[in-house]
Amino acid sequence: MKGTIQNRDAFLDQIAKQLGRERKTTLAAPVWKHNPQEEVLKDATVDELVEVLKLQCTKIHTELIMTTKASLSEELEKKMNEFGKGPIITWKDERFEEFGLNPLLKEEQAFEWNPDLGKENITKAEQANIGITISEITLAESGTVVLYSGPTRGRSISFLPTHSIVIVPKSTIVPRMTQAAKLIREKVKNGEQVPSAINFITGPSNSADIELNLVVGVHGPVKAVYVLVEDL
Repeated sequence: MKGTIQNRDAFLDQIAKQLGRERKTTLAAPVWKHNPQEEVLKDATVDELVEVLKLQCTKIHTELIMTTKASLSEELEKKMNEFGKGPIITWKDERFEEFGLNPLLKEEQAFEWNPDLGKENITKAEQANIGITISEITLAESGTVVLYSGPTRGRSISFLPTHSIVIVPKSTIVPRMTQAAKLIREKVKNGEQVPSAINFITGPSNSADIELNLVVGVHGPVKAVYVLVEDL
């Protein structure tokens, strides 16, 4: 249920009065002479962006598996076996069915995030060996996946299980943060519902707080895997 804002105009008018100026009701976006953020990888093809992503994954301690829709279930099963299988937790997302993964997930008795179960979902995520999610936007330059939270897409699935597997549709790849921010901003401008939490995740957790020695997986998934799926 949405709340209501009361006395907003009177409040803002009072602030403007105290500042000794008229209240601004419209704001114009600044026009910049130079836009270097637009130049990086702007002419790259999707396949070229895949190569950038592939290289970046080697730098962020993340395995990148490339596959097709037809072979996705087989590749996912291989990685599950390598990680020691369950317990497994996933979003409740119709795209798992579209990717043909429901038989495998059912066989492995994967737990689906269920908003009706409340905190039990978090407990399941804490106990899980593998968490499986899907990237909404994928930043080639930094090797970052963008996850949208929601009632059936708990945030905990990406950081509480020991291993994180993120399915990356090839169609989600963009050059960098600039394009990701634009896509999200367009949703807002179009009046679309924006998730309460949008997580930008770059591989497994990292920390170098102690004597600048890098430790991977210290406060999140020990290992992260991106499974890039040809969907174009």
